[in-house]
Amino acid sequence: MNDRRLGHAGGSDLQRVLLSHHYHAPQERQNILQWTKTTRSVFDRTLSDSRGKLVSDGLYNFIIGLVLCWGFAANWLIVTCVSYQALIDIGPILFLAGYFVSCLLGVYFFVSSERPFVSFIGYNLVVVPFGLIVNMAVRRYDPTLVVQTMRVTGLVTASMMLIGSLIPALFQRIESALTVSLLAVVLWELIESFFFHIHHGAIDWMAVVIFCGYIGVDWGRANRIPCTVDNAIDSAAALYMDVINLFLRILRILGRRK
Repeated sequence: MNDRRLGHAGGSDLQRVLLSHHYHAPQERQNILQWTKTTRSVFDRTLSDSRGKLVSDGLYNFIIGLVLCWGFAANWLIVTCVSYQALIDIGPILFLAGYFVSCLLGVYFFVSSERPFVSFIGYNLVVVPFGLIVNMAVRRYDPTLVVQTMRVTGLVTASMMLIGSLIPALFQRIESALTVSLLAVVLWELIESFFFHIHHGAIDWMAVVIFCGYIGVDWGRANRIPCTVDNAIDSAAALYMDVINLFLRILRILGRRK
C-alpha cells in the first residue's frame, strides 16, 4: 500500500468535515441509513433533546476526559499490537473502504443515538480506523520524535481548551470560517496528492491552525449543551478527531525538521 499517498490524502480530515456539517438520521425505518442535513447537531442539543439524567459540570468534563483517554489508549494498543505489514497487505482500496465505512457508521451512531452505550460503540468505530492511520504514520518516524509530538499535541490541546473556556465568543465567530478553510485544505491536498504527487508543507501548517481552532470551538460547544453522559461521549468523539488530526499534522511538521 502506498501509505505516503494515503497519509497525504487527508482521510481523517474528511471525516472532520463530515462531522462539521451537522447530520442527523431520519426516523423512518426504511431510510435508516440515509442522512439528511439539519441545523440540529450534537452541539445544538437543548435540554428537551437530551435524554438521560443531568450530571454535574465536573462529572461531565471528567467523562469527556475519560472517553478521550480511552480512545488514545486504544490507539496505543493498535500501534503496539497491529502489524504494520498486515495493514500494507490489505491493499489501499480495501483499507480505504473499510476506513470510511467504519468512520461513517461510527459518526452515524454517536450523532443519532441518545443512548450512551450506542454512542460509545459509535465512538469506538471511529477510534479503530483512526488508530490504524496513526499506526501507519508513526512507523515512519523515530519513537523519540513521536513522544515529542505527543507532548506538543497535549500542550496545544490543553491551551486551546483553556482559551475556549475563557473567550468562547472568539471561537463562535470563527466556526463557519474553520469549516470552509478545512474543506479547502482537504480539496487542495487531494488534488496535489493524486494528480501531481506532491505535498506542500504549508498545508500542514494551515491544518494545524484549523484544528487548533476546532479544539477551542468544540470544547466551548461541548460546555454549552446539557451535561448528560451521552452528550459527554458525543462531545469527546468530536474532540478526539480534532486532537488526532492535530497530532498527525504536528508529527509531519516535526518529522521534516529532523
